[in-house]
Amino acid sequence: MRAREGDIVEACGAFFDVKGLVHPPGKVVAAIHFLPDQRGDREKGGIIYHKIFHFSERYLLLKENFPQYLTFDPVFDEHLCEIQVEDIKHHYKPADRLHELRSGDRLDEVERLAVSFIELLKGSTGVRWGGLGISGSILVKLHTPTSDIDPIVYGSKNCRKVHSALGSLLRSEENSIMPYDSEGLRDLFNFRSKDTIMPFEDFVRTESRKVLQGKFLGRDYFVRCVKDWDEIKEEYGANRYISKGYAKIKAKIADDSEAIFTPCRYKIEDVRVLDGVHIEPIEEIVSFRGRFCEQAKNGECIIAQGKIEQVNVERGREYYRLLIGNRSSDSMILAH
Repeated sequence: MRAREGDIVEACGAFFDVKGLVHPPGKVVAAIHFLPDQRGDREKGGIIYHKIFHFSERYLLLKENFPQYLTFDPVFDEHLCEIQVEDIKHHYKPADRLHELRSGDRLDEVERLAVSFIELLKGSTGVRWGGLGISGSILVKLHTPTSDIDPIVYGSKNCRKVHSALGSLLRSEENSIMPYDSEGLRDLFNFRSKDTIMPFEDFVRTESRKVLQGKFLGRDYFVRCVKDWDEIKEEYGANRYISKGYAKIKAKIADDSEAIFTPCRYKIEDVRVLDGVHIEPIEEIVSFRGRFCEQAKNGECIIAQGKIEQVNVERGREYYRLLIGNRSSDSMILAH
C-alpha cells in the first residue's frame, strides 16, 4: 500500500489521517480522525461518529481504544500511531473522491462548493485533474453542513501554480475567495490555541498573510500541498532521527522554498539558541502540520521552539533540525 499525507484509512471501525510521506514496511503512520461514538454529530452507514480535533485528545483516545497501534518507532525515535496494512479495511484517496464528485449528479451543498472551488483553482492554473483532490471529512463522506473545504494539490510544480493563483485571486476583485477578516482570524486562533499556544498578536502577524487558507463563498478552506510520488526520495530507515531534547531558537530564514508543502521545511541560518538544549548546527525547521505552512519568508527572523533532532543521513552526513507541531508549546513566530 502506498499511502501519503492527505489520504485517510479505515481500520477497526475508525478513520485515521495518514501523516507524512515515509512509512514503515507493512504499516501506515496515521492520526485518529473519526471514532464511532453515540455523542458524535455525524453519521455514515448507520453509525454515529465523533470527530477528534486536537492532538492531546487523539493520543488519549488511541491509548484507550487502539493501544495496539501506539508503538515506539526506532527510526523516528518516538511513539507513533502505526496501523498494520492488514488491518486497513479501506484506503480513501483524495483524487479518487474528487473524480467521484465531478461525475456525481446528487451533490449536497458542501460537496458542490468543494467542486466549485477546485474548478476555480484548476481554471486559474491549468493543473490537470489528476493533480487535484479533496481531503478531510468530505473524503470519507463524514462532513456536516458546516464542514470546511480541504482541497489537496499533488506535485511541486502544480502546488506552486496553485499557491501563486491563490495569491492573485485574494488580491483581485474576485469576491468568491477572501482572506480571513479579523473575526475569522479570532475564530481560527480560538480553535488552534487548544493545540498551539502563542500570543494573538503574533498569530495574526503570520496567519493574516497566508494564501493557502481563507474563505470561499463564506466557507473556510485550507489547501494542502503534497509532493508527488516521483518526488518522494526518502525511504523508511534511510535517515534516522534521534531526539536530543527541547529548545527555543532565534534564526533567519535562508530558504522558504518548501514552506507551502506538508510536511513543510525551512532552511535557517544565523541560529542562536535562546533556551534549552545547546546543539549545533541546527540547519532547518520542519513540521508535519499544515498550520505551520507559510509561516515565514526568506530573510525574515523568527523565534521557534520544539524538539531538537539529530538527523543521520545515508552516507554518513549528520546535522540537527527543529521539529515543531507535536506539543502545544511548539511554535514559530516572527521576531519583533
